[in-house]
Amino acid sequence: MANAHESALHFPWGDRLPAPGTCIELRPGVLWLRMGLPFALDHINLWLLRDDDPQRGPGWTIVDCGIADAATQGHWTTLFDSGVLQGHPVHRVIVTHFHPDHLGNAHWLCERWGCRLWMSATDFHIGRMASQSTVGMGGDAAAAFFGSHGLTDPDSLAKIRGRADYFPRMVPQVPSAFRRLMDCERFTIGGHTWQARAGHGHSPEHLSFHCAELGLLIAGDMVLPRISTNVSVVDVEPEADPLRLYLASLDRLADLPEDTLVLPAHGRPFVGLATRRQQLHQHHAERLAELMAAVQDGAKTAAELLPVLFKRPLDLHQTTFAMGEAIAHLNHLWLAGRLTRRAGTDGAWRFGPA
Repeated sequence: MANAHESALHFPWGDRLPAPGTCIELRPGVLWLRMGLPFALDHINLWLLRDDDPQRGPGWTIVDCGIADAATQGHWTTLFDSGVLQGHPVHRVIVTHFHPDHLGNAHWLCERWGCRLWMSATDFHIGRMASQSTVGMGGDAAAAFFGSHGLTDPDSLAKIRGRADYFPRMVPQVPSAFRRLMDCERFTIGGHTWQARAGHGHSPEHLSFHCAELGLLIAGDMVLPRISTNVSVVDVEPEADPLRLYLASLDRLADLPEDTLVLPAHGRPFVGLATRRQQLHQHHAERLAELMAAVQDGAKTAAELLPVLFKRPLDLHQTTFAMGEAIAHLNHLWLAGRLTRRAGTDGAWRFGPA
């Protein structure tokens, strides 16, 4: 059932969804795939673009990959065996950003098709590093960071320490070489010109892809129709203000036509980009106002403020993202001079009125 925000958008395909291992054609040569995820957010949208090239011949481009597990690779194999590629190879794999549900199968797909990975340099190198260790998602450093923001539950902290393999489990390997894409760069897929649009806040150098000729924006996680994109502070950059970067990135999409068909990483393809951008700005403004009100009677830690931002029960996976998002909003207010930040006698950071 659509929520109030979704009701203000237009979904050309209604509730129709592609089953795993199948696809729906949205435009000639633009195919929508949907793969499962083992989280509360239980799916990711992936895209196949017809990529006929005068030199390389007929082929396809894949955009985003799903996590590297047997089920997702099985769905990819089913799709390839179904004949949907019409006997033509994959020329390249494009990844919007380094998160596991987007990068996970890049190595497997590039090896299978003998093709190159294309993505931003920042997210490529973070993905390479994270596949060999972890980045802000588990291990001792993440547990210590969340502890410094008031998360004291011993069981939760122990589980976070034990999640040091969280990223490499879903992204066991990243290609050793890649083709760098940069903000505003234009390139051709199947005779159509696409432009890379860098966005920040959700990942360091997230790329969305706009094709004016087709009226499409492959948005990745920058603009989602039902939920707000996760904007988190992680242990490797503890004083960051990713919310400021994210809101500015939304504004950089203001030049796109309102009839653009947005292809999000989660949820259904929709029309209504300006409306959704406004909704997301309003959402974060409301969360910031709630935090300001919640600390008027005394400074609080991010962990103490989780119930202000998240009214539902959270599992451990959701708690790590919720902590990162709470800190992002508090850092935004602190760095703007609207809140103060002081360490308590327990060593935890507390945010209070400026």
